[in-house]
Amino acid sequence: MTSESIGFPLLLALLITSTIIWSGINPVFPQVWIAEIIPVLLIFIPLVLTYRRFSFSHTAYCFMSIWLIMHTIGAHYTFANVPFDWFNNLVGSERNHFDRIAHFSIGFYAFPIAEFLTRKEHCKPWLAGLFGLTAIMAVAAGYEIIEWWYAILAGGDAGIEFLGSQGDIWDAQQDMLADTLGALTSLIAFALIKPYQK
Repeated sequence: MTSESIGFPLLLALLITSTIIWSGINPVFPQVWIAEIIPVLLIFIPLVLTYRRFSFSHTAYCFMSIWLIMHTIGAHYTFANVPFDWFNNLVGSERNHFDRIAHFSIGFYAFPIAEFLTRKEHCKPWLAGLFGLTAIMAVAAGYEIIEWWYAILAGGDAGIEFLGSQGDIWDAQQDMLADTLGALTSLIAFALIKPYQK
C-alpha cells in the first residue's frame, strides 16, 4: 500500500472526522444529534478499521464520504433547519430540501456495494449492481421505519425534528425515491468506470 494510494482516503477521513467534531459542538437538538450521528459512526468506523484489509476505489470512498458529511451536518442543525435557502430559492420551494439531497447521497452506497461484490468475485457486475440497488432500497425502507419508531418514542419537538417530514404526508415515500435515484446514478458511474477491472 503506497502513500499515494492512502493519501486521498486519509484526506477524506480527516474531513469527515473534523465535520463530526464540529457537528457535536452545541448541536441544535442534542438528543437528535445523538440519534443522527449513530448511523454515521456505524459506517465510518468500520471503513477506517477495515481499510488495510479491503480498500475501495477512490471513487467509492468519495461517494461514501458525501453522505457521511451531509448526514453529519444534518445532525448538527436537524435536517429541516440546515441553512440551505440558496437551493430552496433556486428550486422555488419553501420546504428545506437538504434532507432530500442527503437521501439521494445515501443511494451512492450502491457503488461500493457493487464494487465489493465484483472485486471479491462473488457475482457478475450486472448482478452486483442489481444487489446494490435492492440493498439501498431495503435500507431506505428500513430507515423510514426506524425514523417513525424513534419519533413516536422521543415525542415532542425532538421526535418531530428527527422525523423531518416538514408537514409532507409523502415524505417517507419521496425519501425512498431519492435514495433509489441516488443508487441508480451511482450505478451508472459503476458501469462506466468499472472499478473491478483495476
